[in-house]
Amino acid sequence: MDESVRLRQGTADDHDAIVDLLGYVFHHDYDDEARALEQTILEPERSLVADDDGAIVGHTTALTRDLTVPGAVLPAAHVTGVGVAPTHRRRGLLSAMMHRQLTEVAEAGREPIAVLWASETTIYPRYGYGPSAGVMSLSAMTRELRIRPEIPGAGLRLRLIDPKKARDDLAAIFARVAESRVGWSSRPGPWWDYHLADLKDNRGGATSRHGVICHDADGNPAGYALWRVKGKWDEYGPDAQVRVNEVAADDPAVYAALWRFLLGIDLARSLTCETAAVDEPLYLMVDEPRRLGRKYEEALWVRIVDLSSALEARRYQTPVDVVLEVTDPLLPANAGRWRLTGGPDKASCVRTEESPDLAMTITDLGALYLGGTSLGALVAAGRVRPLTANVPPAAFGWHRAPSPIEVF
Repeated sequence: MDESVRLRQGTADDHDAIVDLLGYVFHHDYDDEARALEQTILEPERSLVADDDGAIVGHTTALTRDLTVPGAVLPAAHVTGVGVAPTHRRRGLLSAMMHRQLTEVAEAGREPIAVLWASETTIYPRYGYGPSAGVMSLSAMTRELRIRPEIPGAGLRLRLIDPKKARDDLAAIFARVAESRVGWSSRPGPWWDYHLADLKDNRGGATSRHGVICHDADGNPAGYALWRVKGKWDEYGPDAQVRVNEVAADDPAVYAALWRFLLGIDLARSLTCETAAVDEPLYLMVDEPRRLGRKYEEALWVRIVDLSSALEARRYQTPVDVVLEVTDPLLPANAGRWRLTGGPDKASCVRTEESPDLAMTITDLGALYLGGTSLGALVAAGRVRPLTANVPPAAFGWHRAPSPIEVF
């Protein structure tokens, strides 16, 4: 690393300088309202800055949130705000910050994994992050789409809401659904207020955020949808676009009712959603799925920080008893041979001297962790080496694909 620059813990006084830096890095202007909002989730004690004689030229932070993983919810360092000033690139600052951050997370001993959304996918495998979950973006032609008539939910009650005023109902529904949706992050403390903030600068020319709650057959709030509309008229008449932020429900009938509503909004002719699931149920609900306009994108990347704790915390789709040989040059405590045993109800991961069945890097283990990247695919790609015939291809999967719905 450039010796003229020192790494230090961030402070609350660094906030404006950090936002200025991120504005350069991500090509975005932050007004006073946006700066104030970002400060509500600031955790200065978890920020790391690169300081060049008083100027902040690099930054990363980890947010304190939980993540749903297969069969469990566990603390995960949510890494974000990673950037280096364009004047200080290729001086080793990013590597120094990422190494120190991972070391500090490991030493704290609370979070067995770290997660992030990668703006550039070539960068983070260097630090042990593997692509663990993807999303589908939708660009749907709603005039040519209908929920199939045999799908339940058509008679359920819908209630328009002001999302901010309905915060408690939304939070309760979200918390219930998130328990079983791999890849969903918790929203503790100020996170719901942050999530529902509706800055004009973030609307992209669309309306303020709208909301609807769907009640189940017993009349209880059971699901919600949040969206905006970008109004447009052309020579053929109304041509508005519905921009879906998120849809949350664990009752299939409620989920279908919410999508019936979104696909049928008056004066709209198209719909977008950037975080649909890879195994999105909507694909199987509509009469013409090609009109959904699906596109796959990488989403959540996972870094195993404490290998034993991470593998013991999650559950496995099928029984597994396998010896892994793992390499991890940045966190050597993870390296070596580990015997993983478990299944849908419990798991154990302990050091062993037994001969390994599979050899892999910590990056590939991170890719496997949420079940969105298959072991079979990693073997076929030459990333994981089978050393015996004991290769459990289905064990790391789950009954639903991971589906992160929030970029942090």
